[in-house]
Amino acid sequence: MKLIAAMSGGVDSAVAAARAVEAGHEIIGVHLALSTNPQKYRSGARGCCTIEDSHDARRAADVIGIPFYIWDMAEEFHQNVVENFLQEYSVGRTPNPCLRCNEKIKFEAVLDRARAMGFDGVVTGHYAQTKEGPSGKTLHRAVDPLKDQSYVLSVLTVEQIAGAFFPLGDTEKVDIRKEAHARGLAVAQKPDSHDICFVPSGDNAGWLRDRLGSDVGPIVDQDGVKLGEHKGAYTYTIGQRKGLGLTVPTVDGSPRFVLKIEPVTNTVVVGAREDLAVTTMVGEKPVWCGPAIDEAPRRGLVQIRAHGQPLPSTYFFDGTHVFATLDDPILGLATGQAMALYEDDRVVGSATICQTRS
Repeated sequence: MKLIAAMSGGVDSAVAAARAVEAGHEIIGVHLALSTNPQKYRSGARGCCTIEDSHDARRAADVIGIPFYIWDMAEEFHQNVVENFLQEYSVGRTPNPCLRCNEKIKFEAVLDRARAMGFDGVVTGHYAQTKEGPSGKTLHRAVDPLKDQSYVLSVLTVEQIAGAFFPLGDTEKVDIRKEAHARGLAVAQKPDSHDICFVPSGDNAGWLRDRLGSDVGPIVDQDGVKLGEHKGAYTYTIGQRKGLGLTVPTVDGSPRFVLKIEPVTNTVVVGAREDLAVTTMVGEKPVWCGPAIDEAPRRGLVQIRAHGQPLPSTYFFDGTHVFATLDDPILGLATGQAMALYEDDRVVGSATICQTRS
């Protein structure tokens, strides 16, 4: 097959490209330029979209022996990831930009372009697996539970999964680094990227405040009693305990946590830890990674954070929304996050959490 290898400049995508070549595929390496000014993005080991990363990707392509190109995806990235990030925070939701990047850039935009150019699909260094079954190609967890990235891929459609190739899903990360070293890839010991690439300072709250303003508003308890002030409700997250700056302490000295963010009134509501408990979540805009589920309740697992544990639950789809009830409550669940549904290790699909209930 003819495949595009998305090369971020890290060790995982380099080994994935090399394995695809060894499997007999015709491979072209592509690095995605996601900013018209890369200096605005994270530098060194903390990002995945910088000038240094593009140089590392080119050197890896040379070692592997494949053609290498840089695709300008800056406009698509800004519209679909950065602007979405700002919009979600402005209405009091907590988005996952990496999940959005996988959905809109690495697979929707890149896969569409690849297919238009006559390629069959896209190879990436994600830790996940695909398997062929009676209903077609399905998405599954990786062998390495510490590196599994099926959660951030749970937004992929059946058609996108059909064109996705994940050569690393059957290998643990420690062995990938050893393999990279054996292949002579200079990125063998390069640290993993983390945090949000388009926030250079790492100060998410400050970055949001610069772009959305810093209107002072009240921090109140659940009875509406003012306990302090904030400088932008959107810079807070559900479950946050530190940095609240409250002027009225609790009687017993126990900490308060952010329970609710109300952007219309620019208000942050705080309360006790136990008030964060969530048992049921409602998800909108579901995406199915295989056959859509029906209205009959089914047992499975729900994951609500990229590095979180899958949680036993019962879920169903009413034709519009996904409802998931957890066996045990969790704390600090924010709307805007994705909930990924699993049957054993298979990804059923995902939905964006729009409501939570205790």
